[in-house]
Amino acid sequence: MSKINKISTDGGRALGQNPFGGLDAPGGLGALPQAGTAAASPPPKQTAEAARKNRGRVDVTREKAGRGGKTVIVVSGFTGIGLPEKEQLAKKMRAACGVGGTVKDGRIEIQGDKRDEVARILAEAGFRVVFAGG
Repeated sequence: MSKINKISTDGGRALGQNPFGGLDAPGGLGALPQAGTAAASPPPKQTAEAARKNRGRVDVTREKAGRGGKTVIVVSGFTGIGLPEKEQLAKKMRAACGVGGTVKDGRIEIQGDKRDEVARILAEAGFRVVFAGG
């Protein structure tokens, strides 16, 4: 192969505009604020607890239909959290309640009627718990 067909990867003009090029420029994001300016004041401190206070509403429902008469608590309505965090919450709930459970279709299902324990764990994680259904 000849060098003519290769594209340069050294960040030169051949690749077009560099989206990170302005970071090191004077006054860019990489520059430190000057003393005595408004930007020099530190941002207000937020504790991890304050940041986790309001993580949204979740619905806690009790279901029996299609489960052979067994009661299952279903937690749904999560916004902004991924599968790994849902699995971590489910693990805490299973351990605290002493029952089985799983994460299916973006919902947490806990075996048995353990709404109070599930609500306590969700409230500690910063969710606003709403009991829906029977």
